Amino acid sequence: MTPIQTFAASIRILSMDAVQKANSGHPGAPMGMADMAAVLWREHLRVNPADTQWYNRDRFILSNGHASMLQYSLLHLTGFDLSLDDIKNFRQLHSKTPGHPEYRDTPGVEITTGPLGQGIAAAVGMAIAERHLAARYNRDNLPLIDHYTYVFLGDGCLMEGVSAEASSLAGTLGLGKLICLYDSNGISIDGEIAPWFGEDVAARYEAYGWHVIRDIDGHDTDAINTAINTAKAETGKPSLIICHTKIGYGSPNLAGTEKTHGAPLGKEEIALTKKALGLPEGDFELPEGAYQAASLREKGARLQDAWEHIWQQYQDQYPAEAQEFARVMSGKLPENLDRTIDNALAQYNEAGGSTATRKASENAINLLLPHLPELIGGSADLTGSNLTWSKAASKSITPGDFSGNYIHYGVREFAMSTIMNGLALHGGLRAYGGTFLVFSDYMRNGMRLSALMKLPVTYVLTHDSIGLGEDGPTHQPVEHIASLRLIPNLNVWRPCDQQETLVAWRSALNPSTPTVLALSRQGLPEQKRDEATRKAIAKGGYILEADGKNPDLNLVATGSEVALITAAAARLREEGLRVQVVSMPCLDLYQQQDAAYRAAVLPKGVPTVVVEAGVTLPWRGISGDRGTVIGIDTFGASAPAGELFPLYGLTVDNIIAQSKALL
Repeated sequence: MTPIQTFAASIRILSMDAVQKANSGHPGAPMGMADMAAVLWREHLRVNPADTQWYNRDRFILSNGHASMLQYSLLHLTGFDLSLDDIKNFRQLHSKTPGHPEYRDTPGVEITTGPLGQGIAAAVGMAIAERHLAARYNRDNLPLIDHYTYVFLGDGCLMEGVSAEASSLAGTLGLGKLICLYDSNGISIDGEIAPWFGEDVAARYEAYGWHVIRDIDGHDTDAINTAINTAKAETGKPSLIICHTKIGYGSPNLAGTEKTHGAPLGKEEIALTKKALGLPEGDFELPEGAYQAASLREKGARLQDAWEHIWQQYQDQYPAEAQEFARVMSGKLPENLDRTIDNALAQYNEAGGSTATRKASENAINLLLPHLPELIGGSADLTGSNLTWSKAASKSITPGDFSGNYIHYGVREFAMSTIMNGLALHGGLRAYGGTFLVFSDYMRNGMRLSALMKLPVTYVLTHDSIGLGEDGPTHQPVEHIASLRLIPNLNVWRPCDQQETLVAWRSALNPSTPTVLALSRQGLPEQKRDEATRKAIAKGGYILEADGKNPDLNLVATGSEVALITAAAARLREEGLRVQVVSMPCLDLYQQQDAAYRAAVLPKGVPTVVVEAGVTLPWRGISGDRGTVIGIDTFGASAPAGELFPLYGLTVDNIIAQSKALL
């Protein structure tokens, strides 16, 4: 066998045997894609197994993540920190080889994949990041960032709508260094796909503006190599290489059928397959010279050494740019940023007034962008409503010019969320993107993956309640904030004024947590705070107005409803009651505080009224047995906002009445 054939054969052996040992998994796709993978990794992929964080490495994304044993085999054979014992531990508890590729769990895995279509969509983000950072930092003959993004994807990925959204944008932008290899095997879990997926994929992608290479024999290594070289030669368009393969390649009785998709082949069929392909018979026994044929350690070291030489020259010639580049790629924030934010908070407090929190977010963006060149924004065709654009510091990314810092995603909410994940995963960028809160439903799975991967992306979700008024219940989020709070490792902020909004933005700059900013359309009054109270905002919930050590009543609210409870508290105090006002802009962070702090904010046994213009269920734990929640457990209506709040009992008078009923 040639080295590439040996490489491919080894992938098939490891994939078959690991799935069989686990008695669980997907052997068919790795067996079918083995030749594609061997060619790409041995002949084209520029990575260094000894340094998985090398900035200028090529990115490889397995969008059809159920084929995880393909990626694990590649990583093991090429020299990454993934042993044969790790391979044998496939799909077991706390292993480095989970059922689907998991970012941070396995050295060399660039992204968590599994939900089909999101891999290719995130890859679009990585490809945008490569072009943007190259435009920002590269200098003549000193290319700090100059790499490809390669994607493997299957039929299922191309059925998912998110792949269409992202691919359309990729074609429009002309992402010439994005190369996708499509494993066209015509089989999904339910069988042959022709009755439900009969479209002309090539024509669709050509219509998107892609360079399409048709009808490649996915088991002809020379043809695959030629196709990849052809794709690399096309610099103005992303490329789709359509590789026709046989799922479960080599299996005498099961190849080409859905029976190889999601179940082990069985020991007898594996033995027959190895015999048919002329492979060693033993479990996990590889052909002679397998590791020599596949290893990328020497090649990767040479490639990175050459880049380090460029990096040294760059530091000598462009010291300021080099310093900034090193900082943004490391993920560190500028040293003076906290001081800048603290000064702005004090100014907001002093100025007072009334500001919509979407406008407060725009002010925060204006403040942050000059200090954070890594901040890259965008909106799903709602820039003027989300206020995600800075007149002073934003510049659009357009076809042929990636030097800007703003992406017009079009009406592609799901793609936006996944592309932002790709931007963050690439490194060197912090992504934010805007739409209406109600449309977060469209991008929920992308948001879930950002939380799962612990990515610092920020979702600017405006028009946060029935307060948007006349657009009616289709556009009025009622259940959305509550449902988003259920996602682990996602901080959901609903600020009440400029100060809370800026603190929320500061929180969003943390390195390992995605953030939702739920922002109002209508103006909200600035609440007065001393310095200690301002610092407490970061805890997610805090005493905005205290009234003695032993209050008669706690009033709790978020966002626009904070102004309601402060007004209600003032009237209740006129009647001699001790009322404590608590603002809770981020329930997630508040619940992470220690018990002593939470007991100080909400003393036990004190009647508590919680007010939020959304479903009431999440607040039952805060209100407790002696409390109540005023909210909206139905859909909204089309009317001016001033009429809607009284309709649903979100008034000072009702808060007072409900409070008195508890005393």
